[in-house]
Amino acid sequence: MSLSSESGASVALLRGADLAPALWKNGGGTTREIAAWPTGGPSPDGFAWRASLADIARAGPFSRFAGVDRTLMLTDGAGLLLDEAQAEGHAPRATHTLAHALEAARFAGESVIDARLVAGPVRVFNLMVRRGAARGALQTWRTAGRRNVRAQTVLLHAAQGPVEASVTGAAFVALAPGDTLRVEAGQGIDIESRGPGALLVVTLDIVFPGDRRTPPEPARSRA
Repeated sequence: MSLSSESGASVALLRGADLAPALWKNGGGTTREIAAWPTGGPSPDGFAWRASLADIARAGPFSRFAGVDRTLMLTDGAGLLLDEAQAEGHAPRATHTLAHALEAARFAGESVIDARLVAGPVRVFNLMVRRGAARGALQTWRTAGRRNVRAQTVLLHAAQGPVEASVTGAAFVALAPGDTLRVEAGQGIDIESRGPGALLVVTLDIVFPGDRRTPPEPARSRA
């Protein structure tokens, strides 16, 4: 669904209920892609950045993504442990503990990661950014207010709901858990949020050596 903004920013509403699940190769979970850039490339792994939701049903290894920095945030479930090893078959050198909703872990995509569930399935928000191709940052807003954000692309994801968001003076949009507003701005925009839920704010910039190109507008989702 396409929305209007007084600033001229392009805003698209992506409903979580419309995201198609893709089964993991090991059968241990599913991924629902929220947004990525570029889209429609020759390889699904040829992204500069990608945001998705993952439902993890059982323990097991994560796929590895060389040259990618990952941020994983728990949004639902009793908890998740991520054992990080130096190489296949080695003992873990660190364990990332996500015991409560909105706790996050950051690790390199080429790391050997094995997931353990604390007490049943979990859902996580997954941000992947390719080094040298894009820059990305993730913030969690838990209180109402107006803030200025500057990035080429901004994702406003409802991790917990209900929550409402307004982009640069436009009408508030009600977001259920799993819903996302994708904003193509290229400049500073004012974002106002309200409601008891938690809003994840992802800022993304494509890095083009030697030029100042910005990503094209995303394909519109259909209501």
